[in-house]
Amino acid sequence: MMKLSADDLRYLGECAVLAATQAGKLIEEYASKTVKVEHKQAGDSIASQVVTEVDIKSEAIIVEALQPTCKKYALALLTEETEDDQSRLEKDYFWCVDPMDGTLAFTESVPGYSVSIALVAQTGEPIIGVVYDPVTHTLYSAVKGQGVLRNGQEWVLADRSKSSRPLLQICDRGMLQQGYYPELKQLLTTLAIENGYSGLEIQESNGAVLNACAVLENAPAVYFKCPKPEQGGGSIWDFAATAAIFNEAGATATDAAGLVLELNRAGSTYMHHRGVLFTTEQTLQSDFQYLIKEVC
Repeated sequence: MMKLSADDLRYLGECAVLAATQAGKLIEEYASKTVKVEHKQAGDSIASQVVTEVDIKSEAIIVEALQPTCKKYALALLTEETEDDQSRLEKDYFWCVDPMDGTLAFTESVPGYSVSIALVAQTGEPIIGVVYDPVTHTLYSAVKGQGVLRNGQEWVLADRSKSSRPLLQICDRGMLQQGYYPELKQLLTTLAIENGYSGLEIQESNGAVLNACAVLENAPAVYFKCPKPEQGGGSIWDFAATAAIFNEAGATATDAAGLVLELNRAGSTYMHHRGVLFTTEQTLQSDFQYLIKEVC
């Protein structure tokens, strides 16, 4: 397997940042315009099925920006709005692109959408993660072994100890629509109180990418998706960039059972089969693994 040097990774991270901010600028320009909404075959949720011309144009900008790196480093390319050519299973590394995560929020003219770009090894390890929020102009970026930046500045998670009894925040747009939600909310509230938190707060406005970022911004916090038999639950491009950021931030990004995320799954890009679990601290990780197993 080809090994990218620290300088290579730094350069590729800069390329991803440039591509994400260029695409974000386009999205921002369309935010106040009327955009035609179409539907595509995707997962079982409405959020995964909506697509607009902005998604397509954003993807074109990103692909054009990243193509030179694909040639120089023999990288594969996986994007949400283009059919998976399976080259990600053959190349040592691949770009994983969500040109506009949270399209449903965008069509509703509410915040919660973003650009997400990751570099993933053939093994499924996330190496680079870049997320840009065109509403707040917030840029998150991480390169393996080189830390996390927020708007170009070193970013360290805030120290929110239990002694201050903060609220435990749950970040997920779709959880309230699940049939098991009433039981889950009761268990979550009990878990929060028993673990010394003052209560529970549920944030449900963002797409998957900014939900994960909100976890880091609002520790102690959790974002999770239960395993399910139906196709959906997000795809590789929904979690790859934020997984890289979490790893560098010292937080946890795993599947619902606490195992390594399967970010280069053969045969499908969907993640429903094992779910996801993003947390700011290990104790929450253990508690939520148990809770998900009991409820979902």
